[in-house]
Amino acid sequence: MIKRFSACRQYHRSAALPVPQAASSFTSEAIEIVTARLDTQPETVRALAQWLSAEERRRADRYDFDRHRRRFIVARARLRQLLALRLMTRPEAVELVYGTHGKPALARRSGSPDWRFNVSHCDETAVYAFSRGRDVGIDIEAIRDVRDADTIASHFFSRSEQKAYLALDPGEKMLGFFNCWTRKEAFVKALGDGLSHPLDCFDVSLAPGEPAGILRVKNTPGRDSGWCLGSFTPSPGFVAAVVAERQR
Repeated sequence: MIKRFSACRQYHRSAALPVPQAASSFTSEAIEIVTARLDTQPETVRALAQWLSAEERRRADRYDFDRHRRRFIVARARLRQLLALRLMTRPEAVELVYGTHGKPALARRSGSPDWRFNVSHCDETAVYAFSRGRDVGIDIEAIRDVRDADTIASHFFSRSEQKAYLALDPGEKMLGFFNCWTRKEAFVKALGDGLSHPLDCFDVSLAPGEPAGILRVKNTPGRDSGWCLGSFTPSPGFVAAVVAERQR
């Protein structure tokens, strides 16, 4: 279940910019979700860029289009801001490392809190998921017409998901498609494997109105897989999903 609430936290005096306010909570599993806008003023982007590492600034400079560069800077700076809030430090002092498939994580230090997180952004909306001690993945997509959706589904959905998708009424197929895509993407991001993970070895629900859930992982029923899944609408016209390890 996803529950909406207002996040009203005071940030350090050193921060000149407010913390993103829209947030959700995956209440049954203590996963915090924050939503942030990326369409900020140029002076704000310049201020946020000061929080990035040298490597992050080099990555930003490799973007050919200004809007893509801006979205990367704002999304990454906001991530640093939100992590700094939890670590009681400054955004520029947050040290990130990367897994084999590029998933960012906090550099582990003795005695430091075991915060785990994930981020996704689409157009001008970013979503962040935070958890203590459990892996988490999140994904967001804009609901839009995709001309070759059926072909994509045939390549990336499991056999059971393809059957459920093709059975949808035409007016529900695009939402069903993006329900499935975001849920599968969130799961493989939680695993840390990205799209290198075989996407047909697990099933997720996708029908609009049907509860979000992992139905199967290999030969294990979803309820016994050790993972939980939630779906939510971060803003009109978007759908997002979050997956986390279950509490032990």
